[in-house]
Amino acid sequence: MIRDTAQAFLAEVSSSNAIRSAMDTEQGFDPQIWQRICEEMYWQAIHIPEEYGGMGLGYVDLVVMLEQMGRYLLCSPFFSTVCLASNALIVAGTDEQKQQYLTQICEGSLTATLAYTSKNGQWDATAVQGIVTAQGDDYVLNGTYRYVLDGHTAQLLIVAARSEGSEGEQGISLFAIDSDTPGVKRTWLPTMDQTRKQAEIVFDNVRVSSSQLMGEENNAWSQLNKVLQLAAIAIAAEQVGGSQQVLDLTVEYTKERVQFGRPIAGFQAVKHQAADMMLRTEVARSAVYYAACVAQEALSGGLLADELGEAASVAKSYCSEGYFKNAGDALQLHGGVGFTWEYDVHLYFKRAKSSELFLGDAAYHREHVATLLLD
Repeated sequence: MIRDTAQAFLAEVSSSNAIRSAMDTEQGFDPQIWQRICEEMYWQAIHIPEEYGGMGLGYVDLVVMLEQMGRYLLCSPFFSTVCLASNALIVAGTDEQKQQYLTQICEGSLTATLAYTSKNGQWDATAVQGIVTAQGDDYVLNGTYRYVLDGHTAQLLIVAARSEGSEGEQGISLFAIDSDTPGVKRTWLPTMDQTRKQAEIVFDNVRVSSSQLMGEENNAWSQLNKVLQLAAIAIAAEQVGGSQQVLDLTVEYTKERVQFGRPIAGFQAVKHQAADMMLRTEVARSAVYYAACVAQEALSGGLLADELGEAASVAKSYCSEGYFKNAGDALQLHGGVGFTWEYDVHLYFKRAKSSELFLGDAAYHREHVATLLLD
């Protein structure tokens, strides 16, 4: 029922014209559509606990919606607000922070995101290069953050920073910071994938109070890592939806394209490619929904961290490669028109590449799985 409802709503609000209109703006989404998502559908609250105004459903239910969002290439701050910031608040926030921010997210009055990566292009603990210094009861943050989804529009920033002199997984802390705090400079970064906006955020002697600290000071990597694993599963769900859509678009096109007196869908070579695309999509979907079940148990405290990390990396690695391969095959089967502006295939191709790299590519996650198996 959730899938059918999401499919019907997104078919209405995330059409090809709507996508192109949203991606042409610096903001990257239509505020009216976002408010409809929040007020009519209440999707932003789907897995937030009921005590904070959420629906209290599970991660599997969230993944069902994300698959459809990836299929319809929805331009919105949903992923940054729900799959990054909300998860960070659920995993690491204090009771006061959850009550304040999760309630506002459920009301649809707050958008948020997570900033932790620097310019070094890493996705693990070494990506955290921002420096935090304790000054009395307060903290001072300095550093430059890159690849922050919706960072130029989000009203709340969940920020990871490390103590000066610390390395690796040590010395990392998390903070909840209002984006209009003095010393915070945000700049939109144009990227290949115009359907999902990114930003650079610079913190210049930004003073935050101890009440904005999330979790334990200097010991937040385990919580941040869990958030990143949950986010990897979420983006893999989007990739499954994208894989399905490029398959559907390709089958539809090959049934209409005529060569040598008949539709090219009737040629055996085309059938083989379409069958391979379908196989990749179905296997990816199985990996994602298994990982979603693991995530659901992990959020309730029923699993070890390694189990979540393994499931997330398996899903992200396979879905990243599968989506990009499907998008590439779709371009080939569309022929010369595949990368023209009039067709939507090139939009999915760009999203496939950007989502493949975000939070670590397939090689990064396979190496993570290998490390877990060796341990």
